[in-house]
Amino acid sequence: MTVYLYSMPKPLKGRGVASNRTPRFRAAALDAAPRYIDAPADADEEPSRHPQTRMLVDASRSIIAYNASPDVPFSRSINPYRGCEHGCVYCFARPSHAWLDLSPGLDFETRILVKPEAVRLLREELGRPGYRPEPIHLGSNTDPYQPLERETRLTRSILETLLEVRHPVTVLTKGALIERDIDVLAQLAQLGLARAAISITTLDPELKRTLEPRAASAAARLRSIRALAAAGIPTAVMVAPVIPRVNDHEMEAILEAAADAGATRAGWILLRLPLELRELMQEWLDAHRPLAAAHVLSLLRASRGGQNDEHAFHRRMSGSGPLAQLLEQRFRVATKRLGLGTGDGEPLDCSLFRRPSAGGQLALL
Repeated sequence: MTVYLYSMPKPLKGRGVASNRTPRFRAAALDAAPRYIDAPADADEEPSRHPQTRMLVDASRSIIAYNASPDVPFSRSINPYRGCEHGCVYCFARPSHAWLDLSPGLDFETRILVKPEAVRLLREELGRPGYRPEPIHLGSNTDPYQPLERETRLTRSILETLLEVRHPVTVLTKGALIERDIDVLAQLAQLGLARAAISITTLDPELKRTLEPRAASAAARLRSIRALAAAGIPTAVMVAPVIPRVNDHEMEAILEAAADAGATRAGWILLRLPLELRELMQEWLDAHRPLAAAHVLSLLRASRGGQNDEHAFHRRMSGSGPLAQLLEQRFRVATKRLGLGTGDGEPLDCSLFRRPSAGGQLALL
């Protein structure tokens, strides 16, 4: 009998994962040890323990993504970035990097594609004769306020364009950099054109350090909620993702802290493990929760119809079964006690939209 031993990669400081699993679409898959960014030619040498972030150019020819999913409260979105340096190990967007022939592992958080033509493409799409405004969501796939935003300012430029044409927008982030753009968001909110949401996964600094290493601290995110609310911007908190035996016990504490900071609405999402994310989450659990790893994954499968992930509408986000029902009940009781609204909230105003002209100036009304 042949016995194969798996050598678990050592955690990398400041990174969510330690391996670079082969993308599922690569023609020649490797069965050897996991690849690392900047690995030396000699496979026996120690791979780089400090992989650097590299910025790549995304040559997309459109900027607005459209969807008809009943599970999300928006029909269109913009993602200025593909990949995310926050390094959240649980990010459901990780498998999308495989479409670029990049790994959902380290590549996802160290090979970030940016869209330098975002504003030009946005103006072109908004200027088309058949365009009809509906709220555009920023942060549906990767975070619009990840660290590279300080340099590129893509998200701010998009918000400034939406303010110029009076277009409604919603923003979801776990980055405190959103505070930089409160001036623009406040102007949009005054016109009934903007809402914000801050995602908080844990209040435990040590858990945050390993689970989402380069995202803002919980204290910084609560400060952002406070600042956004003070500026008159309707702000929600997302308790997401909820991971059984890891952070599920924090749901009420997170909701209470967010309500105290000024959040007026709330939502929650159960952890999803599509495609390569199952193996990446297994690596994280083996490294940081080894005694609970099997139980965590068992509870998730019990809440996902026996699978690692389920794609059925109305169950993708909250799951099914006794645990999912209990989490939903806890959420409902807590939000009612704290006076937090749930659901989409008041619709944003689409009637103020004014189409940009082809020359970059606003069309005359």
